[in-house]
Amino acid sequence: MMPKRFAILRQIPSSIWVLGFVSMLMDISSELVHSLLPMFLVASLGASVATVGLIEGVAESTALIVKVFSGALSDYLGNRKWLAVAGYALGALSKPFFAIAPSAGLVLTARLADRVGKGLRGAPRDALVADIAPPHLRGAAFGLRQSLDTVGAFFGPLLAVGLMLLWANDFRRVFWIAVIPGVMAVALLAVGVREPAKLGAAKRTNPISVESLKKLSRPYWWVVGIGAVFTLARFSEAFLVLRAMQGGMSVALIPLVMVAMNLVYALSAYPFGKLADNMEHRKLLMIGVAVLIAADLVLAHGSHWTTVLLGATLWGLHMGLTQGLLATMVADTAPVDLRGTAFGFFNLLSGLALLAASTVAGLMWDGLGAAATFYSGAFFSLATLALLAMRGRALKLRE
Repeated sequence: MMPKRFAILRQIPSSIWVLGFVSMLMDISSELVHSLLPMFLVASLGASVATVGLIEGVAESTALIVKVFSGALSDYLGNRKWLAVAGYALGALSKPFFAIAPSAGLVLTARLADRVGKGLRGAPRDALVADIAPPHLRGAAFGLRQSLDTVGAFFGPLLAVGLMLLWANDFRRVFWIAVIPGVMAVALLAVGVREPAKLGAAKRTNPISVESLKKLSRPYWWVVGIGAVFTLARFSEAFLVLRAMQGGMSVALIPLVMVAMNLVYALSAYPFGKLADNMEHRKLLMIGVAVLIAADLVLAHGSHWTTVLLGATLWGLHMGLTQGLLATMVADTAPVDLRGTAFGFFNLLSGLALLAASTVAGLMWDGLGAAATFYSGAFFSLATLALLAMRGRALKLRE
């Protein structure tokens, strides 16, 4: 069994591996900031939880909304790599502003710049993975890239814990360190990835014209709708950090919650991505949604560190089950020449849902308490399950 698994990994093109390592480095950079940012805002800058929710919702939804334009632009220009390079560069350049921010306003500005960079690179990168990967290995390729990405999301908070202990909770000093892996990611992408020549040779057409959009099939739009409803249940992971703060953990140790979540995410993303090449997508997605319901119920139950750790672990497992899978579903239902646009529209709707979810989650937290926030996530997860049960099979998301 093991030799066969290694054989599949060897079949994945080298550019997919490079894209994975680029994602890993940028996630180390981002998570050094993001794993500490909710505490920095609340404890150092005096922001409310509602403000944290608003900042996270606006920032993350901005990234997803920008993807619709970057994806369409990559289809039009016939070039995905250099748009991705620009996006990673913007993300790296935003990091110093977190270190010098005197107020929540500059944090929001820096967060927006960081997430615009993510939006600029996201859809072209995902479309590039679909362009490079052989169709029979597409799920494995998305899973591998996501797994390496999440290795960075694991090491980032772990490094943050070590540096916070070493430097006596000096948030700003840690934020400066985040610049280094960000710059490394940009350099690696610029020199290490080759874009398929056939994309650059394609005839330029407007990818968001009515004629082009008619090529996007009904199954594709169903995936978009499912993704949007599912995102309503998946507000920002910042709320996991805030839940851990309620349990009385040491400030320096709280990022371990994100370490646990991302460790499970990293370990599960590739195996479940590979499974998506052989299993009905609807069933696999339903399993992932059920795991998210379990995570929400555990996190609603209490704030003791063991409870939060279990909830974060389940949260990471649901991410491993669903994130690469949703990308594979978009790639499978979209025309080759509109993949960037397809990923863009998918993320546009998901971005609007994420803005609503994180904003409402913050308001519910301040008004009704943490438990109500996580119970609302479980409710929208149940709504996603109901949609999948009623309509998914009829549209034959996976033959």
